[in-house]
Amino acid sequence: MKLKHLSLSVMIMGTAFGLASTQAAASGYQFGSQSVSGQGTAHANGAEANDPSTIFTNPAGLSRLEGTQMVLGATLVVPDSKYTDNGSTNVLGQSTGTGNGGTFAPKAVAAPTFYLSHKINDKITAGIGMFVPYGAKLDYGFDWAGRYALKSVNLQSLNINPSIAFKLDDHHSFGFGVSAQYMDATLEQMADATSGLALKAANAGGITGPFGPGGATVTLTNPSQIAAVMRAGGVGGDGLAHVEGNDWGFGWNIGYMYQLNENTRFGLAYRSSIKQSLQGSSTWTFNNVQGNVTVGGITLPAAVAAKLAHPNASASVDVTTPETVSANFFHQLNPKVALMGDVTWVRNSQLQQLDIKQSTVNGVAQGDLVLHQNWKDTWRVSFGSNYQLNDAWMLRGGVAWEQAPLQSDNDRHPAIPDSDRLWLSFGANYKINKQSSIDLAYSFIDFKNANVNYTDACSPAGVSPTTGAACTGNGGTVKGSYKTYLQLIGVQYNYRF
Repeated sequence: MKLKHLSLSVMIMGTAFGLASTQAAASGYQFGSQSVSGQGTAHANGAEANDPSTIFTNPAGLSRLEGTQMVLGATLVVPDSKYTDNGSTNVLGQSTGTGNGGTFAPKAVAAPTFYLSHKINDKITAGIGMFVPYGAKLDYGFDWAGRYALKSVNLQSLNINPSIAFKLDDHHSFGFGVSAQYMDATLEQMADATSGLALKAANAGGITGPFGPGGATVTLTNPSQIAAVMRAGGVGGDGLAHVEGNDWGFGWNIGYMYQLNENTRFGLAYRSSIKQSLQGSSTWTFNNVQGNVTVGGITLPAAVAAKLAHPNASASVDVTTPETVSANFFHQLNPKVALMGDVTWVRNSQLQQLDIKQSTVNGVAQGDLVLHQNWKDTWRVSFGSNYQLNDAWMLRGGVAWEQAPLQSDNDRHPAIPDSDRLWLSFGANYKINKQSSIDLAYSFIDFKNANVNYTDACSPAGVSPTTGAACTGNGGTVKGSYKTYLQLIGVQYNYRF
């Protein structure tokens, strides 16, 4: 096969540097729990402000806390997610197999939280929070039908959030915080070398050989026919792209709390978006690509030619995490029962598409990957209650409904197989003594069954089929369905100095 050049492209998945939690417990990229005490009420407790974790939900709530208090917690996420392939195809319309990705979600992942508050005087309280806003760990394996969209992703993040609250009077409090957010991401994705070679051969005039009836010499120009001949001759296979990157970003949050009386209060809170430019590298390997190709009159192993076309390079992607606005209330109905609720709006529409860029190396320019998302803004509504069983035990409970940001099955990518979900949460606080207590929480999150019909707009030939512009991608369509539920198990230690 005579090829002007060989370009085996891979979709280096945009969410890659970005942001999914293990079939995210919260809408879009966000991790599902930054407070175990909040988890017990399905995060309806934004206006409760009963411990320093109010730094995350509403920093104005710090004004309610006495002395110096500390919270140290962890949430264990136990996912159960199954994928069923419904006919995924490559860029040539050929089946990519029937692999369903096996157990692609981990058995469990844990995320820690830490909060500390200190009352400086009657008017000012300061604090600091450390929590995990985003996280992901998925591995579908080498042979699943959607491998050209994603093989694996692993994202870790940390937000450090110092805050301060001002109590104006018995009714009004304000709070403000700044955030330093770190992200570190690694992803892998297979490269459809066979289709890329076939497309390049077709664009170069096809291949000539004894492919006709009775071994007659014919020239094949149809990429699907060329791919079939290549497979029969042992030419082609899958490559692998490994991408990693990290960055710090900075943002802020603000809160207001109105105390109507000793039993009733309302809160408003805003958390800004954070812009980050994740910098890292892309590493390509083609060890499993077999056969030889002719490039510029020189015959090379296909794996070598592919590596020349895709040298290791630096990579970057700009990501803007969505801002949020929350409104909530808390009412102590009687000495035993408290009621609370929260409505949160998330501006996911900021994430319309992500562009992953790779540097030019030795004159070889690899096109950008463009991941379309077409996301919409989303809402979460939650209601919860506390019940003071006795001096030692307080019981919690809550329900929540949360939207996914996806507008259609065409926008659902295997890295974020998100869908609307319902929360059912239970929790308890056990008072050990005057200074310390323990919070426990359990949540069951049921995701609406979700279909994926995601088509990559590039091709493994390295150009867009519609615009002809250079790009990185595999083309093809991932078509299947997901059935998912999550369990969250949290434990938190609280101490008052």
